[in-house]
Amino acid sequence: QVQLVESGGGLVEAGGSLRLSCAASGLTFSMHGTGWFRQAPGKEREFVAAATWTGAMRYYSDSVKGRFTISRDNNKNTVYLQMNSLKPEDTAVYYCAVDKETVNLRNGRATYWGQGTHVTVSS
Repeated sequence: QVQLVESGGGLVEAGGSLRLSCAASGLTFSMHGTGWFRQAPGKEREFVAAATWTGAMRYYSDSVKGRFTISRDNNKNTVYLQMNSLKPEDTAVYYCAVDKETVNLRNGRATYWGQGTHVTVSS
């Protein structure tokens, strides 16, 4: 059974930083692309970032490029999202996801999803 468990969300002031983690189990993590998505209240889920199997290639949405960094540790079966210079508009539930094809993640699709972690950025 595949499980993705996010952690690291919370309340932070604008301009601050948070680091999200997502621990995976039940799959060959190193053979899956990993991604982060978010869904703000009243809005559709949107792509945030993705990394290929080795992490050599990384992709970001325009709204987070230069502020967020996705990384992964295949020895720990964990993907991270370092979020800096946070803005109130970054407030959302953040989900990690995995798929064998990173292109699917970039197109908003994934085989497995985590349960989400809340991030609130106060102004």
